[in-house]
Amino acid sequence: MDYKTIKYEVVEKGLMSLTLNRPDNYNAINHLMMEELEHFWRERLYDLETAVVIMSGSGEKGFCAGLDMKESMETAPKMSTEEFYRFQARLARLNLHMRRAPQPIITAVHGAAAGQGFSFVLSSDIRIISPDAKFSAAYINIGLGGADMACSYLLPRMIGAGRAYEFMYTGKFMTSDEAMHLGLVTKVVEKDKLFETAHEYAKILLSKNHMGLRLTKEAINMNIDAGGLEQALNIEDRNQTLLAMGAALKMNKIKQ
Repeated sequence: MDYKTIKYEVVEKGLMSLTLNRPDNYNAINHLMMEELEHFWRERLYDLETAVVIMSGSGEKGFCAGLDMKESMETAPKMSTEEFYRFQARLARLNLHMRRAPQPIITAVHGAAAGQGFSFVLSSDIRIISPDAKFSAAYINIGLGGADMACSYLLPRMIGAGRAYEFMYTGKFMTSDEAMHLGLVTKVVEKDKLFETAHEYAKILLSKNHMGLRLTKEAINMNIDAGGLEQALNIEDRNQTLLAMGAALKMNKIKQ
């Protein structure tokens, strides 16, 4: 697929970068970007060459302002209920695609990450931000419910329900200091060090067993909602057995 609103490149073996590329529009998500991101993440699902993805936004204005409201105001009134539901479902499931992607996703965030842009940050695994980064569950600010784009699922699990309610009800911005204090992000660095720092984390991950990374992400996804300790242990035991037996088979082949 010839992408027009996103860019990607292989940075080094095992590492891919993904850049939201509508800088003049605050990297807001229009219909085409939705389709291209949908395609990109589906391609990663069975991509054995890529072990880690770094995601960022182009330009100086910010990471992602969320949905392109100008386009939406033009197209939404022309949609039937069924068409709008299909659009809503596709847009929201970009976050599911990110969680289903077996590669750990490192986001490098500058400026505003609002609405779906905020949800992209929540759907990633490691978050490196600059001091000017700020986050908003902006859905409530445009006359919609504050629970949208996986935010009501992910945010309470990351920062606790009490503060999550506050941000989803008010739509106010969370500062970089608040994000760090609440444990939402990994590190705050100067803007010109964002990709460098993300790359440093990526290199640490690339030094690990790549299958181990995939199964770790899978276990985290499954065990966030595990019915109890035993179910969580069953996933962990399965994964460790697969990895141990895989290593043993590899050693046997080397000896032969």
